[in-house]
Amino acid sequence: MKSLTASVLGLGVAIVAATTVQPAVADTSGKKIALSNNYAGNSWRQAMLNSWEKVTGEAVKNGVVAAADPFTTAENQVTEQAAQIQNLILQGYDAIVINAASPEGLNGAVKEACDAGITVVSFDGVVTEPCAWRIAVDFKKMGKSEVEYLAEKYPDGGNLLEIRGLAGVFVDDEISAGIHEGVAESGKFKIVGSVHGNWAQDVSQKAVAGILPSLPEITAVVTQGGDGYGAAQAFKAAGRDTPTIIMGNRHDELTWWKEQKDANGYETMSVSIAPGVSTLAFWVAQQILDGKDVPKDLTVPFLRIDQGNLEANLENTQAGGVANVEYSQQDAIKVIDEAS
Repeated sequence: MKSLTASVLGLGVAIVAATTVQPAVADTSGKKIALSNNYAGNSWRQAMLNSWEKVTGEAVKNGVVAAADPFTTAENQVTEQAAQIQNLILQGYDAIVINAASPEGLNGAVKEACDAGITVVSFDGVVTEPCAWRIAVDFKKMGKSEVEYLAEKYPDGGNLLEIRGLAGVFVDDEISAGIHEGVAESGKFKIVGSVHGNWAQDVSQKAVAGILPSLPEITAVVTQGGDGYGAAQAFKAAGRDTPTIIMGNRHDELTWWKEQKDANGYETMSVSIAPGVSTLAFWVAQQILDGKDVPKDLTVPFLRIDQGNLEANLENTQAGGVANVEYSQQDAIKVIDEAS
C-alpha cells in the first residue's frame, strides 16, 4: 500500500515512480537473502516486517530469489544480533539485510559475513563497517524539521517535551540531535523534559505520565514516531491542556489527530521513515547479487503528513499500521542509478 499523497522530502516522489531502466542480467533465482532485525516491539517494526514478507514473498513465488527469510532478535541486544548474523553465515545465505542494534557493535560480525563472500545491506539502523551497504534516511534532518515547523507555528517559542526512541540506537541519537540543533538555531524554545518512549505508544504514555507533574506548561511535544498518541493520552489523564504534539505517521496517531481536527481545529504535522524501506533494502541486495554496481551509501526520503493531506493519508493507512511506501525492483534500480 502506497501513501503517495504524503509530502515526501529528500529525493522526492520520483523515488517510487516506475522506470524503464533494465535490471542487471545475472541470475539470482538460486540466491538466498536473510533479514536480520534487531527489534519488533512497536507498530513501525511490525509494518516493516509485514512489508518485507509481502514483497519478498512475491519475489520468491516469481523465482527472483530462492528465499528471503526474516529473523528478529528478542531485546535489541548487540551480542544476540551478532550471534544471529554468524548463524546466518553458517546457514549459507548469499546476502544479509540488517536493521542493526548498533552502528559499530555489529561490525565484527558484518566483516565476517563479507569475508565469507556474503553481501550485507543495512537500512534504518545502519552499520559503519566499510564492506557493507547503507540505506539511510537523514534522521537528523527529520528531527530538525519538527522544530522548524514549530518555529513557524509559535514565533515566540515555548517549552518543549522531548520523547526519544530506543536508547542506544543510531536512529534515536540522530533524530534527537536534529531536534536539539533546531532548538539551538531557533533560540526560542527550551527542552524542559526528556523521556524514552521506545517508539511505542504504551511506553510513551507511561513515561510522559511520570514526568508531567514536574514540568511547567508545555507548548509542544517533539517525538520520534509511535509516541504521539500515548503522549496525548497522558496529557488528557493529567488534566492538562493538550500541546502541539508532533506525530509519527502511525494509524492511531493520525486517527486521534483527525478526531481533534474535526472537533476543535487541532493542528500539527507528522513525519517518519516509511516501514517499506525494508523492501528497498531487499531489492538493493538482490541487485548487488545480480551484478549491478551499487554505491555503498543510498539515501531515501522520509514521509511527512500535513494538515491538508491528513485525511487522504489516514484513508490509505491500515489500522494498527503506519503510513507506508513499498518498493519494487524498478524503484530500487532508479534509486541506485540516481546515486551512481
